[in-house]
Amino acid sequence: MDKPTNPRRTRIQREKRELILEAALEVFAQHGFRGATIDQIAEAAGMSKPNLLYYFKSKEAIFVTLIDRLMEAWLAPLREMDAEGDPVTEVRSYIRRKIEMARDFPRESRLFANEILQGAPRTLPLLEGELKELVDEKAKIIRDWMRQGKLRQADPHHFIFAIWATTQHYADFDVQVRAVLGPDKGGEGRFEDAARFLEGLFLG
Repeated sequence: MDKPTNPRRTRIQREKRELILEAALEVFAQHGFRGATIDQIAEAAGMSKPNLLYYFKSKEAIFVTLIDRLMEAWLAPLREMDAEGDPVTEVRSYIRRKIEMARDFPRESRLFANEILQGAPRTLPLLEGELKELVDEKAKIIRDWMRQGKLRQADPHHFIFAIWATTQHYADFDVQVRAVLGPDKGGEGRFEDAARFLEGLFLG
């Protein structure tokens, strides 16, 4: 994982890296990995291509850094699911966190979606390793809650997948959501409406 607070970097170096990463996030979210270029990222960052390449050796290096950060943030809510907690509270909290991420980090969600649609060429080892291990661990917790009658019966892996799919929809397809809901329901309140609906869907 990239360590953006590496103490060996100066404050200016850290700031330059963050500037590049922010610009790259915008470019990758718009064009995907294949469509994005170093020249586009450099222009968005307001620096020359050679200056950018001083901080990152390649487009792929920038992309992998962004994906590493995204996965850390994306997996945090699932890691926090506590086997000792109340199942309804834990699942509700997970749904809420995922909706908040859809609201606050739509570009990151599209970045990840584009990577997956391309066959995850840069992230497959992470998906098959760290992600699978975490999901298997939490699926076991959910399965135990279901066996105890605290949640309705379902396949725990597909239960998690369904939460991912429904919550991330509000990031990846936000334009469609707002267009269909219209001006009366398509404002900021749409995320709260979505959270309440999904709580009922998964916990009702």
